Amino acid sequence: QVQLVESGGGLVQAGGSLRLSCAASARIFSINRMGWYRQAPGKERELVAVITSGSNTNYAESVKGRFTISRDNYRNTMYLQMNSLKPEDTGVYYCNVAVRGLDYWGKGTLVTVSS
Repeated sequence: QVQLVESGGGLVQAGGSLRLSCAASARIFSINRMGWYRQAPGKERELVAVITSGSNTNYAESVKGRFTISRDNYRNTMYLQMNSLKPEDTGVYYCNVAVRGLDYWGKGTLVTVSS
C-alpha cells in the first residue's frame, strides 16, 4: 500500500506561481507512472500531467508551457511547478500512482487563483 500526501496549495493571484509536492510512503523509483490530476468545482477530475520512471512527461493542453512535473526518487516525492496561474486553474489537485495494477490517490491540496 502506498500513502500519498500533497502539499503546497493555497491562494494566489492570477499570474502567480505555486509548487505542489506529493510525498509517497514508499520508494517511487520503480513506479513507472505518476501523475497530477485536478478537480474544479462542479467538474470531473481531469489529468494535468504525468511523468514516467524515465522522466518522460505529458501535459494537458491547457497547462502546457506553464506547468512542469518532476520527481525526486531519492526523496520519494513528486512535484508540480505551476507558473502563470489562471483562475481556471482553481481546483483540488491530487497526485496519483499506479502500483501492481492498483491506483493510489492522495487527499488533495486546494489551489485557488483569484482574478
